[in-house]
Amino acid sequence: MIFLTLFLGLIANFIGYVPPGNINLTLVQITVNRGIKEALRFIISFSSAEFFFTYFIMHAAKWLSQQVKLDTVIDWVMVVLFGVLGTVTWMHRKKPPETNYSEHESIKYGIVLGFVNPMQVPFWMITGTYLITHQWILDGKLALVIFSLGAAAGAFLALFLYAKFAVYIKSKFALSTRVINTGIALLFFSLAAYHVVKQVYLVFFKK
Repeated sequence: MIFLTLFLGLIANFIGYVPPGNINLTLVQITVNRGIKEALRFIISFSSAEFFFTYFIMHAAKWLSQQVKLDTVIDWVMVVLFGVLGTVTWMHRKKPPETNYSEHESIKYGIVLGFVNPMQVPFWMITGTYLITHQWILDGKLALVIFSLGAAAGAFLALFLYAKFAVYIKSKFALSTRVINTGIALLFFSLAAYHVVKQVYLVFFKK
């Protein structure tokens, strides 16, 4: 049962970080601009914070799923977040990568984003409630600790693959930092637009 709980946490969170979002796109940006070493610092610190984030969210999954307006609030938070990230990335797209920066900067960034991660809230609301309700995992403290360890490992694995993919794409196609940052900025704007369209549809068209 312990192994299954760990494995479910790993697989669930790995899947959660496969679609493009603020975390993996930020990681790609760090990898391209600062290199794989800084990317690994970010991944390790983020995954460590993800353990605590998952543990808290899984504890509150049932309660969160009952909050009627929470999805709407999260959508608009994501609009602001993606808009800001897209704007900052777009404004710095022509700026050459820094050669000197604090080795602790990526660690701090990873910890902050690990705890401020609104995209994962609805994911764990659905996934966590489903797993607990169908008794795939227990909702005791030890079980959730083990599950959260698996989730941290899943986040690490998914983000590590993203970082390696970013290195491969940059080297294989000889893409400039400007091109990659422009692409990431457009993805951020697209994700912000998606959440706006979603809320407009829910408010004005869905009955």
